[in-house]
Amino acid sequence: MVQPNQCAVLQLFGRYVGSDLRTGLRWANPFYSKQKVSLRVRNFESGKLKVNDHSGNPVEIAAVVVWKVVDSAEAVFEVEDYENFVSIQSEAALRFLASSYPYEAADDTDISLRSNGPEVTDLLRGEIQARLEKAGVEVLEARISHLAYAPEIASAMLQRQQARAVVMARQQLVEGAVGMVELALARLSEKNMVQLDEERKAAMVSNLLVVLCGDHQVQPVINTGTLY
Repeated sequence: MVQPNQCAVLQLFGRYVGSDLRTGLRWANPFYSKQKVSLRVRNFESGKLKVNDHSGNPVEIAAVVVWKVVDSAEAVFEVEDYENFVSIQSEAALRFLASSYPYEAADDTDISLRSNGPEVTDLLRGEIQARLEKAGVEVLEARISHLAYAPEIASAMLQRQQARAVVMARQQLVEGAVGMVELALARLSEKNMVQLDEERKAAMVSNLLVVLCGDHQVQPVINTGTLY
């Protein structure tokens, strides 16, 4: 009996005769040995692997692999246990990929495990498929399911990410503040509201930058005297 999405591998005294994929009740030589192989789609989820990335930082990584047998003869005769072969080779390919790329790239043009999801997925699938080709297995999908820094460096890396975010935010604040100061000076000059010498312009620029870039709310001070 051959079930849907199942294959029967037939042998005669150790010699491979063929594979029967037709479903239903089949008749075969009674001397044939028959081994059933499932052709259904299967999932394999690796455990959390601890690997050093390309930069030498320890990371935890795991993946989900969707695969199926497409050549029953190779699955039975080329490897000892094709299911175990899929799990071991998938984890080996995942380790190789994690060690080939950094968790975070210093340059936006470089590939990193965290930022380039589609590219990393394609690379992982290709690496696993190359290793499982000899077992008659097709990898339908391979996707990273877990990615994080190892616990011993997670807090330090979090502080680095926060510091980088603060620096980037400060850069944007400074750029915006400089633009606003330029606009204010230009508008005052166009309206001819007040004539400022270089010293007063420098004082105005300093005050505006303090107001716009300060961490805390600035307390206003009313000047009741003369400008000079």
